[in-house]
Amino acid sequence: MSKKKAINFDLSEIADGGVQVKLNRALQQVADNILDPNTDPTKKRKVQLNITLASNEKRDASDVTVEVKTTLAPEVGVPTTMLLGRDINGKVHVNELKSGVKGQTYIDPDDGKAKTDTGEPVEEVEKEEKRKIIDLQKKEN
Repeated sequence: MSKKKAINFDLSEIADGGVQVKLNRALQQVADNILDPNTDPTKKRKVQLNITLASNEKRDASDVTVEVKTTLAPEVGVPTTMLLGRDINGKVHVNELKSGVKGQTYIDPDDGKAKTDTGEPVEEVEKEEKRKIIDLQKKEN
């Protein structure tokens, strides 16, 4: 003799397994987020299952909607330093500080070349400066 359940509403079986599919997808998103090295590993993630029931007038049937929501950890910020200034004509220049210290050159690990603090090859900068002839006798107004 089998006992009939008073509530026969198994989450893994309702809507032809659609709720289980949604829950599995949400858990996959959470797992991907946890394994993402660009997120904070200590932040809590959340999977929320919302079951909404809307009864009919006779109260003998109810429409059910199941929603699955995730709360993931955001990506962590990427810090850098920007150098700001104006040239002699007043034009604004903005460059990322690449060397770690303003005014310091460094060896780029990608190509092994000496570069300025903003990542320009030193050879190119020196070539540009050699092209300019400086007249020390000339007076500026």
